[in-house]
Amino acid sequence: MDRTQKKELVDSLHGKIKEAAVVVVTKQAGLTVAEVTELRRNMRAAGASFKVAKNRLTRRALDGTSYAHLGASLKGPTAIAYSTDPVAAAKVAVAFAAKNEKLTIVAGGLGERALDVAAVKALATLPSLPEMRAKFLGLLNAPATRLATVLRAPAAQTARVIGAYAKKQGAA
Repeated sequence: MDRTQKKELVDSLHGKIKEAAVVVVTKQAGLTVAEVTELRRNMRAAGASFKVAKNRLTRRALDGTSYAHLGASLKGPTAIAYSTDPVAAAKVAVAFAAKNEKLTIVAGGLGERALDVAAVKALATLPSLPEMRAKFLGLLNAPATRLATVLRAPAAQTARVIGAYAKKQGAA
């Protein structure tokens, strides 16, 4: 890789990290190509990305972002996972690490805030942004649905009484 390719890689990675809501640093010693491919597929399906790059280039990409503090965590065979959804990258990385001991979580960042391994695992237990939106909309709709049910009940009861009375008159 020559200098221009390295600069393009750093610039591209810098832009993606700058837009990310969460960045997770992982140590991935011994993962096979098939395992990394599976992890990337899982990340992509969740709306996240997983990038293996030289630590020096990754540190340069982190400089000037709110995740610059993660540069100290880049030692040995590392990779980063990032996403615009605050929990997607953490959720996929933690789930994959639970199945495969070759991948370990080293550190993370949520905006300006540094996260240790326990905090990344706690973040992974939170519902994703679409799930949270769905729950919120459900909470907003519940009172309106209940109100409509309560307002409809007297009319339905009146209609049943009139229907029963009509049947009674018809039978007589």
